[in-house]
Amino acid sequence: MQKYYHMNIAGLDRALPICPLNDKLSIAGFVIFGDPELTTACAEELLKRAPEYDYMITAEAKGIPLVHEMSRLAGNRKYFLARKAPKLYMTKVMDVEVRSITTARDQHLYLDQLDADEMKGKKILIVDDVISTGESLHALETLVERAGGIVCGRMAILAEGDAQSRSDLIYLEKLPLFTKDGQPIEA
Repeated sequence: MQKYYHMNIAGLDRALPICPLNDKLSIAGFVIFGDPELTTACAEELLKRAPEYDYMITAEAKGIPLVHEMSRLAGNRKYFLARKAPKLYMTKVMDVEVRSITTARDQHLYLDQLDADEMKGKKILIVDDVISTGESLHALETLVERAGGIVCGRMAILAEGDAQSRSDLIYLEKLPLFTKDGQPIEA
């Protein structure tokens, strides 16, 4: 039987399914795809806390609806997307390896040279849905720095596990890790 973790995020109640990560640890599955009410509420709350920035960047794919809505609410400002695979239109592609807690294998994030050129010398705000180990965040930081951009902030809807103690991370709520039986692990 599926277990859920119930929490309030940006004023909205949601039930997150508990998903086994390995034989000792489980995580709560948080997906904003298909939930525009939650996406908008989170985008509004994050923008209230955002430092001054020129552009935002996120990694494909779960951060896309969030950064898109934040951009829309901020006056349809341009944002960048680090892709999981290079596309035919991309030139002089930069890439960095990343291992996410929710992905079974190593991945790469790719940035197009045209996007990198626009980032050069600009303040870049990194946005994601959940930050846990910080591996995806580090990969985005590396891409921004290689492009010549200046990381001015790091934001997420939820901080999971060790990410909760990071002083450089702005987030809305804490998300615990769970035992294999679905019991919250106190931080």
